[in-house]
Amino acid sequence: MTDLIRNRDARHWLLHLQGLASPPRQALGQDGLRDLITHIGFVQIDSINTVERAHHQILFSRNQTYRRDDLRALHEDDGAVFENWTHDAAIIPSVFYPHWRHRFAHIQDDLRSRWRKWRRSGFEELIDGVRTTIERDGPTRARDLAPNQLRGDPKQSGGTWWDWHPAKTALEYLWRTGEVAVARRDGFQKVYDLSERVIPAAHRAATVSRDETVDWACRSALDRLGFATSGELAAFWDAVSPKEAAEWCAARLGTDLRQVAVEPANGGKPRLCFAGADYRERLAPPPPARLRVLSPFDPALRDRARTERLFGFRYRIEVFVPAARRQYGYYVFPLLEGARFVGRIDMKHARQEGALRVKRLWLEPNVRLTAGRRRKLEAELERIRKFTGADRLVFEQGYDRAVG
Repeated sequence: MTDLIRNRDARHWLLHLQGLASPPRQALGQDGLRDLITHIGFVQIDSINTVERAHHQILFSRNQTYRRDDLRALHEDDGAVFENWTHDAAIIPSVFYPHWRHRFAHIQDDLRSRWRKWRRSGFEELIDGVRTTIERDGPTRARDLAPNQLRGDPKQSGGTWWDWHPAKTALEYLWRTGEVAVARRDGFQKVYDLSERVIPAAHRAATVSRDETVDWACRSALDRLGFATSGELAAFWDAVSPKEAAEWCAARLGTDLRQVAVEPANGGKPRLCFAGADYRERLAPPPPARLRVLSPFDPALRDRARTERLFGFRYRIEVFVPAARRQYGYYVFPLLEGARFVGRIDMKHARQEGALRVKRLWLEPNVRLTAGRRRKLEAELERIRKFTGADRLVFEQGYDRAVG
């Protein structure tokens, strides 16, 4: 008989596993930050800086004692984390690095094939030269390569992702395939060096088999999701194929794994998933009732379809949607209250005027802006203001005419 996990229990458990149920003001420090990143699994990086960079906001939303310099130290001084790719660019614990070596080997041909179509031509001829330049000169930025290694139209030497010059493409290829690593960032610009100069020797020297990586990827994904289909396990790290994940689940069903049915948020047929055989012992209590503003790239809602099933909350980023067709706005932040998504908010750090400007609020159906909820929201906005360094919090006219 298949066990049923009630929707409430599923939400509580997921938020616990995603680090959103812990006391948000418990002192973190570097050791606690390293443990938090390992607990979550990875922290996505994104260039949009409407309020704060995604990785900083993801960590701050879990613990208000988070300090940016602690993350810099973990990366640049200790080598406890590294930057590379899961489903997107991310900060990853370095203890996982041996598993990325399989990814590096696997994606080389695929990247070359796809980038021949998507990038400007000429990058493959520059790979050896870029590698030699970094070996000789040390830490290197993409713009350091452009003046003497650009091949193509010199009028188009910018560094945007859709118009990389060939030397930048070669550099990114070396990063994605593990020959170079991000040593640090100048502002937000990546500075690369040979991986052997960046990744701690113990992590580079460790070897694991492909079977060990498949087992690690599926098991560790389940540890962070609680319950999942085999496809969701494969997608978590984007390190194994759906076929490998399905075979892993099938081989362990009835021993390490059992099948469960997870109740969706708004009724309907429960979704069959896999969970650990001891899942009942791992169910979590409700998270704190505080209200949190999450990054659009928060790992708790990265899988939009899963978020909609579990929370009844449909969320999409509208950055690439033409303004006239946006339902909400360019970069709108989800609002999580306890174990419920209660709305979304449009705000921006207007750095030149030193203000965190709150433009508009939308609440979900059947959610009201009560006096207590308003206090919780404005307390969270004040915390974010302090974190961003804005001098003041500005509520634009009509922001609180919440739309449900």
